[in-house]
Amino acid sequence: MTNATTPYCGPVPLPEKLLGSWNLDPALLALLAAAMLAGAVALRRVRAGRRREGAFGVAALAALIAFVAPLCALTVALFAARSLHHLVLLGVIAPALAVALPWRGAPGAAAFVALSAALWGWHVPAVYAAAWDSTAIYWAMQAALILPGWVFWSAVLAARRDAMAMFASATMVAGLAGQMGLIGAILTFAPRALYPEHLVGAEAFGLSMMADQQLAGLIMWVPGMLPLALIGALLLRRGWRDGLAA
Repeated sequence: MTNATTPYCGPVPLPEKLLGSWNLDPALLALLAAAMLAGAVALRRVRAGRRREGAFGVAALAALIAFVAPLCALTVALFAARSLHHLVLLGVIAPALAVALPWRGAPGAAAFVALSAALWGWHVPAVYAAAWDSTAIYWAMQAALILPGWVFWSAVLAARRDAMAMFASATMVAGLAGQMGLIGAILTFAPRALYPEHLVGAEAFGLSMMADQQLAGLIMWVPGMLPLALIGALLLRRGWRDGLAA
């Protein structure tokens, strides 16, 4: 049985109308504009260079893609798009914010735990259904990915000059990569579809719920896990090299 509640990003878009399915929620647009203005002011106050300003621009653009552009509507149709959406949050917005506006003295271990909990929580069917039914829960779950992710990547990127901190960061990045790979495997090899909310949307795009879920698993597994594993390996290699040099 499917859920008749319309989620935050709107009703299931028809494939031929997807490119016109922009989310123009006034509250969202006002919030994004305020966040962009606040970030620009903060960067000017600290006289940030082009690298940090460019990173903030990437984060702002990725936020528009994730929440305003048709990707938002596509997450209502396909669970695979939801996985891609999460990768934009964790793999683009959060690290870009960490470069632009890093949290000084960021508690990396605590952020890792919080981020891991949010990542698994999003994939619990009952929690997913609650976020589908409630705008407040939906945004709470988005914040539960972005904010700890921002802190997590701030800690990881701050460890570049400290060998022991690099080893710790490499371990956390590898742990996050492993979790994404495990979630991807669970989604790919699950014996049944876990998210009936996407029945109508998957069929509209020519997929079964199982095929949609398996595609989501592959997205988590390959573009989600592999870049993190590579980053973890590079941090470990640099920490090992710097440790020997010391």
